[in-house]
Amino acid sequence: MSKAFVDGLLQSHKVVVFSKSYCPYCHKARSALDSVNVKPDALQWIEIDDRKDCDEIQNYLGSLTGARSVPRVFINGKFFGGGDDTAAAAKNGKLAKLLQEAGAI
Repeated sequence: MSKAFVDGLLQSHKVVVFSKSYCPYCHKARSALDSVNVKPDALQWIEIDDRKDCDEIQNYLGSLTGARSVPRVFINGKFFGGGDDTAAAAKNGKLAKLLQEAGAI
């Protein structure tokens, strides 16, 4: 079930972020994405800490990306990085370039 949920989101949205509401790195990723004005309909933000299948989602994300930690930021179905990666890419312009190519900004 969790695999289908994650795969479906990755196929149907240009930008998907798996997050936990209390995580400072997730807040960092959100600030970075907000700074480049991602189109609201292009971004799907999933807070997994309230979900019963949180551990299953994290296990599946671990198999996809090599780590279970959040945030897990995906652009066009491909894993982009975590909070620090996303913040650094926002600062150096890489994030805006990728999102523009993806049609998300």
